Amino acid sequence: MTGRPDKRAIASWALYDFANTIFSMNVISLYFALWVTVDHGGQDILYSAALSGSMFAVAISVPVFGAISDQTGRRVLPLTLLTIFSVVATALIGQASQLWTGLFLFVIANYCYQSALVFYNGMLPDVARQSNVGMISGYGVALGYMGSIAGLLLVKPFVEDGGRSAAFFPTAILFLTFSIPCFFFIKDPNPKPFHVNIGKAFRTLRRTIVDASHYHVLLKFIGIHFLILDVVNTVIAFMSVYANKVIGFNDKQITSFLILSTVFAMLGSWVIGGLVKYKGTVFSYWIVLWLWLTSLTLIMLSQGETLFWVVGPLAGMGMGGVWVVSRTIIVELSPSEKIGEFFGIYGLAGKMASIAGPLLWGTVVWMLQDTQTLKYRAAVGSLLLITIITIILFNKLQKQIPKHSTTG
Repeated sequence: MTGRPDKRAIASWALYDFANTIFSMNVISLYFALWVTVDHGGQDILYSAALSGSMFAVAISVPVFGAISDQTGRRVLPLTLLTIFSVVATALIGQASQLWTGLFLFVIANYCYQSALVFYNGMLPDVARQSNVGMISGYGVALGYMGSIAGLLLVKPFVEDGGRSAAFFPTAILFLTFSIPCFFFIKDPNPKPFHVNIGKAFRTLRRTIVDASHYHVLLKFIGIHFLILDVVNTVIAFMSVYANKVIGFNDKQITSFLILSTVFAMLGSWVIGGLVKYKGTVFSYWIVLWLWLTSLTLIMLSQGETLFWVVGPLAGMGMGGVWVVSRTIIVELSPSEKIGEFFGIYGLAGKMASIAGPLLWGTVVWMLQDTQTLKYRAAVGSLLLITIITIILFNKLQKQIPKHSTTG
């Protein structure tokens, strides 16, 4: 779509990133994990299963939602409905007295949150109107980081007064409040009758995977990136539990730790983005891998708070940089006419990583459940092993990847 970009629509679209990261940080990264494992004494495997199960449902739904988005051109209504369902389920978690009720509500909330992102991402070309897509996407990312920090700070007083159960209702309200402009100020430019060929969507996905198999370097890189995303997604989900159970952090310290990590994730996106431009993708990806290797080693060896605080900036830098570099490599390795299709596989790999990593963590902790803090160090050790394997595989692949960015 061409024409003058609608500034109100752009602002509304970017603000939704601010809104949904409030949910991501407060629910996925902090309070729900502790609500399960500390407040209700549940095993880590229960949170792992709920998180992985909801992500598995998302992974198999993506082709369907993608078909609805592409074939009907209708994105605002599905986004609105899924967001509202997520908001309601999130608000109800705090009212749940039974662990299983809370887990069920979390599965609904996370499934709807993750599914809404399919339609949200699909809005970008229409909102940007093929002008400054990268810049507008950057606005969303920047507001997303700000939303993570704002959500932690705004909900913190409720938790101090009413405990972790009090976190979910204000989180839901904030998620809804900052989403509302996206519901009303963005219009579907070319909506079509609601007729969706689901079979065609899955046939297209199968054809894309078959096509990708002919691009061996690309497929190998996606496999390598899947491994490091296992690590990243698991750290996002369980670091608050580790900080509480092993290091002895209270909620106030965990909140400060997450804010510190987020600030350095913002910095990491900028610094690693600069390295991609001036030193190339291979060098930059090595920096990201070594950041994660160092972070996990320090996490596993930390005996007290001092060393653990060093992890926040390092892991934050690695978290902010991993997507910046990987997206550029996908562009470099993909033929221009298939970039959209191969980014679909890249996104699917990310969702599958959100299934495998947390399940691995939960399984290790469950198998060693009688070993106090050793089970958590062993879980981090499993992530460290995955990182080492990733480094070995990338070392073999690096000569086949362009050493300097060609994307500008």
